[in-house]
Amino acid sequence: MTRRSLRTTVALAFACLVALATAVVGGLSYETAAGMVRADEESVFAGIVNDLQVQVRQGRFTAEDFATGNPRQNVLPKLLDATRITVQVLGPRGTPVGKERPVPLPFDRLDRALAPAQRAGAGNQREVALSGSRYRTATVALGDGRGAIRIAQRLGDTETLLSELRRYIMLLAGAVIVIAAGAGWWLARRITRRLTRLAAVTAEVASTGRLDLVVPVTGADEIGRLGHSFHDMLGRLARAKQDQQRLVHDAGHELRTPLTSLRTNIAILQRFGELPPEAQADLLHDLSQEARELTHLVNELVQLAADELDDEEPVDLQLAELAEHAAATARRRTGRDILVRATPAVVTVRRAALLRALVNLLDNAAKFDPDGTQPIELIADRGRIEVRDRGPGIDEDDLEHVFDRFYRAVATRALPGSGLGLAIVNDVALRHGGTPFAANRPGGGAVVGFTLDNRR
Repeated sequence: MTRRSLRTTVALAFACLVALATAVVGGLSYETAAGMVRADEESVFAGIVNDLQVQVRQGRFTAEDFATGNPRQNVLPKLLDATRITVQVLGPRGTPVGKERPVPLPFDRLDRALAPAQRAGAGNQREVALSGSRYRTATVALGDGRGAIRIAQRLGDTETLLSELRRYIMLLAGAVIVIAAGAGWWLARRITRRLTRLAAVTAEVASTGRLDLVVPVTGADEIGRLGHSFHDMLGRLARAKQDQQRLVHDAGHELRTPLTSLRTNIAILQRFGELPPEAQADLLHDLSQEARELTHLVNELVQLAADELDDEEPVDLQLAELAEHAAATARRRTGRDILVRATPAVVTVRRAALLRALVNLLDNAAKFDPDGTQPIELIADRGRIEVRDRGPGIDEDDLEHVFDRFYRAVATRALPGSGLGLAIVNDVALRHGGTPFAANRPGGGAVVGFTLDNRR
């Protein structure tokens, strides 16, 4: 099946619309003109007939007066001068009198019956055909049995004129349609030029998988906006692909260390019976610790990937209640004292994602504040959420990197963790139109949190 391009479709549609409009306008114009011409011809003929009837009623004319052109009457010269008019005269007995001019038409019994009529001006009108031509005729009695006169108007010339007019309109309509088709093709080409370029880019993306192609984004109309949207979409896909590749690379790097350690310890297990009891206990403790770290890392990777694909719908909820829920979860996990200060406010958020971010902030604070002599503070004030601790704080060089995936400051690399907890917080904040932040707390400790841009 042959595919028809959008350009051809638009050009054909434009030509068809113009053809339809031209046909309607041409048809209406022809019918109007034809009606006016026919009405004018009929009006002229009716005027001549009326003049003839007036004349025969006012004077006592004989058939010979009309046949010979007697100057006593003044109607016949007008009839003879009228174009496409035939004049015929019948005597008292219904027989033709004089020369029939310019075309002799046969009389029928209705015409002959008017010749002996007594009332002047009586008559009949009808149309007759002769040798392929049509005539409009009117027969008028002279009265007192003196005969009758018939006039006929040839209609063929009028129809010929209208036929020429119809042919001219058709030729003109054809020319308009051809011009419209050319104009439609030019217009369609101009309209679809950018679509064609955009389609070529999309086809190349589909065939090669490349996301770094230049997308035509000229114009501010619908096609221009489509180009801008497609350009933005490719940009987001490219960034998502880069993030995915970086995540895979970083995850592989992070997983390599605990797996190497596990393989080493498993190799030592083959000589487990040869080790002293203290070494055996240390080995089992290392294996348990490494398994927990590996499990935690895998869980956070799964959680991060799930957050990126999460289609959870935003809901309205009380931020203070969600903060209390997160604090209760963190207390069970860490055994730490957590103080919550929340201002009552309704926010529109993805509940599971925001809860995960709050718990991660609290877990992070508990991990880097191992002393635990002072409570961790969770403060939720409408569109700002922050967690405060009294740990060692964050080195100034590390402040701008704490939300990067797998980033771990030099001073904290000996502590357990994967470097993904705050990265998840960063993603949640950005998905809610907010911004993450981290700073050192006066008097020692850190303040880490994020803002929400969709608060009420």
